[in-house]
Amino acid sequence: MATIKDVAAQAGVSISTVSHVLNRTRKVSEAARTRVEQAVRELNYAPNSVARSLKVNNTRTIGMLVTTSAHPFFAEVVQAVEDLCFELGYSLILCNTENQPERQLMHLRMLLEKRVDGLLVICTDTPPSLTELLQQHPSLPLVMLDWSRDNDFADIIHDNADIGGYLAAKYLIEQGHRDFACITGHLHKGTSRLRLDGFTRALAEAGLELPPEQIIEGDFESESGYRAMQQLLRQGSSATAVFAFCDTMAFGAICAITQAGLRVPQDISVIGYDDVNMARFTSPPLTTISHPKRTLGRWALELLLKQIKEKDHRPEQLELQPRLVVRDSVCPPGSRD
Repeated sequence: MATIKDVAAQAGVSISTVSHVLNRTRKVSEAARTRVEQAVRELNYAPNSVARSLKVNNTRTIGMLVTTSAHPFFAEVVQAVEDLCFELGYSLILCNTENQPERQLMHLRMLLEKRVDGLLVICTDTPPSLTELLQQHPSLPLVMLDWSRDNDFADIIHDNADIGGYLAAKYLIEQGHRDFACITGHLHKGTSRLRLDGFTRALAEAGLELPPEQIIEGDFESESGYRAMQQLLRQGSSATAVFAFCDTMAFGAICAITQAGLRVPQDISVIGYDDVNMARFTSPPLTTISHPKRTLGRWALELLLKQIKEKDHRPEQLELQPRLVVRDSVCPPGSRD
């Protein structure tokens, strides 16, 4: 296997010149650069990234813990992170945790052993064991996405979920709806509670209420949206509009409504949350609250790289602003066309 010394000898330059050409750390004459690049090709030289990382104390590698990259929301966030990593010359090690504490800890330990330069965490369940292990490594640059506001050891990006829930309710009220149901995520999670709080706050301002029996707990997966909607229909819910706390649960709810011989939105309006790519292609196209996923991913990586460069960095909190995206799954109650 060729070494950097072999490249230098064949190109007729010093080892430091080869290093400057490969790492682009100093201007080198065009003739020398051409000889080095030719020698690299002829010798099939591959730099020893492990040795380099030990020397300069960085690996240009980012670790990312995510609940599951199979879910459309997480997939789009991951894609944004990966795209920016590629642009900036970083590698991304992606670890799916499936919200299993033992997997979270195993992946985190592996990433620490790999000496990643920094860590992004976007997990819908964050047990104390994970938080404790993260706190044990205060020198590791860390950004939490959609994380609780109640920590002071990491940079955080919030999605303002309460505002998103408020926007959903306001729009349904403006369309004339007065009877509502919600298909939530797990209600022990902060994001679910905030979306529900924002939704009920808008109802209260309009003198309306959300009956407890019309709050059905899901798990952010399409199957739970389908089952929750079936439950609402079985119990004879009078709701004319359903707010699903993510688009995938909205897709499941629409399927259940259609299978029951009803129509969306003429019989029951449905509004989702996240605005994943496929929301435009459902039948009907889904009205939803946009959670700016690409912005979330890019902000997270930019904030992490800022931490890596600034050794005296203090934890920051950034906020994303959700917005309403109107499509065809909501109409005034009683509309028959």
